Amino acid sequence: MSLAACRACVFDAYGTLFDVNSPAQREMAVLGDRAVALAQLWRQKQLEYTWLRSLMGRHADFWQVTGDGLDYALATLGITDGALRERLMQLYLTLDAYPDVAGCLEKLRAGGRATAILTNGSPRTIDAAVAHSGLGPLLDQVLSVEAVGIFKPHRSVYQLAVDRLGVEASRICFVSTNSWDALGAADFGFQVVWMDRFGRQPDRLPGKPVAVIKGLAELPPLLG
Repeated sequence: MSLAACRACVFDAYGTLFDVNSPAQREMAVLGDRAVALAQLWRQKQLEYTWLRSLMGRHADFWQVTGDGLDYALATLGITDGALRERLMQLYLTLDAYPDVAGCLEKLRAGGRATAILTNGSPRTIDAAVAHSGLGPLLDQVLSVEAVGIFKPHRSVYQLAVDRLGVEASRICFVSTNSWDALGAADFGFQVVWMDRFGRQPDRLPGKPVAVIKGLAELPPLLG
């Protein structure tokens, strides 16, 4: 089935619609040349903890996992500023949306397609980011893994989009910047577009995207 047959477009949130590096960038005056290292390590451990907790059967919501990842990154870099830690966590509730997000969502909805977020984020974190960005009116659904109690790329998370949107998997276009997420969604049965926003190598996992783009402006023309 082609992308043109898709009735809904479902997006990952963090790193795809929202810039997870923006909290560290906003604290550049304090972090200085450690800002990039902090952002990268924070994100790495945040993701690792979602996968490890899923394997352990010890689910915790994304807010806790995000805090645990930040604590690891701060300790690794020798940063013991508790006030900075609190500011960084609060900034995660007001992440910047990438500049190409709103225009893409507007075009998709104008073309008659449903739009949704499917995220590891807890309702608290994702609802805050959506509200801060003003994207709410452009989304039909905001779906959190908390409804199933396990993180992506578990198949039950992708099934959540099928169930809530009432659209079969083969007619859902799924978009993620995270290669592991894109491949997991493709293996599940979505029509997947991997957005290689950062010029990274694809992961070596089951699943294959039907298209690769560099930014969201390229998506609406693919769907026709």
